Amino acid sequence: MSLPEFFDPALFGGPFATGLCFAVALPLLGTYLRLRDEWLAALAFAQTAAAGALLAMLAGVPLALGGAGVAVLAATAKHFFEGAVRGAQGVFFALLLVLAWAASVLLAANLPLAERMAHALFDGQLYFSDAAQLVEGALCALAAMIVLRLLSRRLLLAHFFPEMLRASGQRPERARLVFDLLVAATLALATMSIGVMAAFALIFVPPLVAGRWAGHWRRALIVAVVCGIAAYTVAFVLALALDQPFGPLLGGLLVVVAALALLMPMRAAR
Repeated sequence: MSLPEFFDPALFGGPFATGLCFAVALPLLGTYLRLRDEWLAALAFAQTAAAGALLAMLAGVPLALGGAGVAVLAATAKHFFEGAVRGAQGVFFALLLVLAWAASVLLAANLPLAERMAHALFDGQLYFSDAAQLVEGALCALAAMIVLRLLSRRLLLAHFFPEMLRASGQRPERARLVFDLLVAATLALATMSIGVMAAFALIFVPPLVAGRWAGHWRRALIVAVVCGIAAYTVAFVLALALDQPFGPLLGGLLVVVAALALLMPMRAAR
């Protein structure tokens, strides 16, 4: 079967472009999360967004608004938690993940149609995404590139030389908060279209591959984005050609890529 026979741009062009935007934004953000060893934050925020979307359905407000709003609140709460309990980011993310999972399961079990919606949020509903979700994805990709361009130096200094950053009169907490809010909002909107696990796979695996194959930081960003785009495109085409769900194919493909990356010798970082 040739590509035009199953890929109709009129039907799948918009969904493909929507997912492609997140395939650019999530690996970029994930590279900085991996640098800070906060990869668990990605899964926690994505699951929180799913719970927020179900709460939004209960309240009768747009799902994207509920998912993004709750995820942003969780990112804000993280900074208050960090201030009260130093060095406990992993504890916060683990507790947030369990709480969001519990809320999602309880809402799905007790609300009409919520179980079907919860299943769609977990597995993704990319093929049914509309123009509004394409705009959201494009804005996320644009925001990721602009914000990271502005904050990259401060984020790197905050990780490697926090005291030097404070000595220059800058507060690393502000840059981290802006970054975390961007991550939470992007993951929330990605969850609405490609699903919880596909979003987590895109934000986790490409930076892992980049860390093994790239020699320095800028190259790692490029490798992560290229890996995300390539894996996303192959999974999208295979899902259509084989009539299979997109999310599991993307996740499985990225696991294979990660396994190959881990088996190859790591390049020396610069």
